[in-house]
Amino acid sequence: MIDPGGPEVLAAVDLGSNSFHMLVARFDHGQLTIIDRLREMVRLGGGLDERQRLSVASQSVALACLRRFGERLRAVKADKVRVVGTNTLRRARGTSRFLQQAARALGHPVEIIAGIEEARLIYLGASHNLPRVDGLKFVVDIGGGSTELVVGRGLEPVAMESLAIGCVSLGRTAFPDGRLSAKCFAKARIQVRLELEPVRLMFRRFEPAQIAGTSGSIRSAYAVLTALDRAPQGITVEGLEYLIEEMIAFGQVSKIRLPELSAERAEVFPAGVAILVEVMRAMALPRMSVADGALREGILYDLIGRLTDEDSRVRTVRAMAARYHADPLQAGRVAATASLLFQQVCNDWDLAGEHAQLLGWAAQLHELGLDIAHAHYHRHGAYVLENADMPGFPREEQLVLARLVLAHRRRFEREGFQELPPAWQRPALRLTLLLRLAALFHRSRTDTALPDLHLRVHGRSMDLQLPAGWLTNNPLTLADLERERAFLAGADCKLTIRRRG
Repeated sequence: MIDPGGPEVLAAVDLGSNSFHMLVARFDHGQLTIIDRLREMVRLGGGLDERQRLSVASQSVALACLRRFGERLRAVKADKVRVVGTNTLRRARGTSRFLQQAARALGHPVEIIAGIEEARLIYLGASHNLPRVDGLKFVVDIGGGSTELVVGRGLEPVAMESLAIGCVSLGRTAFPDGRLSAKCFAKARIQVRLELEPVRLMFRRFEPAQIAGTSGSIRSAYAVLTALDRAPQGITVEGLEYLIEEMIAFGQVSKIRLPELSAERAEVFPAGVAILVEVMRAMALPRMSVADGALREGILYDLIGRLTDEDSRVRTVRAMAARYHADPLQAGRVAATASLLFQQVCNDWDLAGEHAQLLGWAAQLHELGLDIAHAHYHRHGAYVLENADMPGFPREEQLVLARLVLAHRRRFEREGFQELPPAWQRPALRLTLLLRLAALFHRSRTDTALPDLHLRVHGRSMDLQLPAGWLTNNPLTLADLERERAFLAGADCKLTIRRRG
C-alpha cells in the first residue's frame, strides 16, 4: 500500500499498435504529478503478417524502443510499474519469446489486456483530466488497431465497447500504397460503418453532456482544424468532411501538407479521420473536444487505486459474486481458511502478496458456477471467469483465476497449469492445492469452528497435522481428506495426514 505521507514514483507503459508510450509520475499526499513522458512511433500493428505473426523487423524496432524505456525506468527508480499491451499484442500469435524479451528490456512483465479493459482504463484517464459535468461523458479513442467507445458518469463507465478497427489496420486495407481518392475513403468509411452498426443503437440512447476524444488521431484532427479556423467550438462532422476533401485533392499520403500535421502522423491520418467522422455520424455527436488523459493516465490512476484499497479488481470480484449469487457466507469461510493455510506455507512455497490476492478472489468466486448448474459447477465457473469481461484484471490473472476455480474440486489435473504463462504455472498450482483444502474443510457449510490446522510443505508434498480427537469425531471430513490424498497422488502431489495429540 502507498504511504500517504511519502512520495512514490509510478510508471505506466502502453504498448499500442501505432505508438509506445511511457508516463512517469510522482504520487505524493494524494496528488499525481507527471515528471516524464516518452513516446515513440513503433507501428507494431504494421508488422503483423497474414498469419497474425509479428515480423522480425517490427520486433526489433519494438525491443529497441523498450530498451530505451527500460533505461529510463531504472534511472527514475520507479516504485510501481505497469506495462500493458493492446490490440496488436492481443491478436498476435507466437509472441511468448517476444514478450519475454520485452520484459527483460523493461525490467517488468507485459500484461495483455482485453479490449473492454482498455476502454475502461482510457475512460479513467480521460475522466480525471476533463472538467466536471453533472451528466454523462462520451469518450472516444482511436488507436492503431482498435477504437474504444465509452459512456460514463463521473469516474465510472456505464457502457463500453472496443471495435476491432484502428488507424493502422484500416489504413493498410483501405489506402493501399498510400493512395487517397474518393473511392478509397468510401471503402474505408463502409468498413467503419460495418463495425459500428452492432453497437450504434446502444450508444445512441445516451445523451452525453460532454464528448471528448483522447487519441493521437483525434488530437491531430483538432490541431489541423484549429489551424484552418474550422474548429471554433471543437471537432465537427462538417470540419472532418472538409479535411477528407482536402486529402483527396492531395492524391497521395506522402503529398499531404496540412498545418500542424507531422509527417509521421500523416501516414495514418486519413484512416483516423475516416473512423472519427463515421463515429460522430453514427452516434450523432454534434462536436467533440480533446481530453489530455488516455490509456497511460488511466493505468496510473488504476495503480493508485490498487495501492490505496480502491482496487478495481475488488469491485469486479464483488460484482461477479453478486451477479451469480455466490453464497457470501460460504465464500468467506473458504477464503478465511485459505488465507490461514497461505500464511503457514507462503515462505516455503515462495508465494507473495499478489498470490494471496488471487487465492482470496478465487475463494470468493469458487462457487460461481452453481448459479448455472450444480453438476460440474467448477467447470461452469471457470468458463465464465475465463471468458467474461473483468475490469481491472489483466488477461493472465484472469486465466489463473479460472484455472484455480476449475481445479478446486474433484480430479486434479496438473496438465492444465502448463497452459498458463510460465511465471504463474508453479504459483497457480500451489494456490490450487490450498484452495482445495480450504473448500474441503467447509463442505458442511456451517460456522462450526475448525481445529488448529498445521500445514507444512516441501515441493509438491504437504504435511497436514490435525488433532486426533477431532478426526475421530469428524469421520466424513477424514474420508474427504483420504479421497483428496488419492486425487493428489494421481497428479504427482503428496498429502500426508497426521494425527496430533
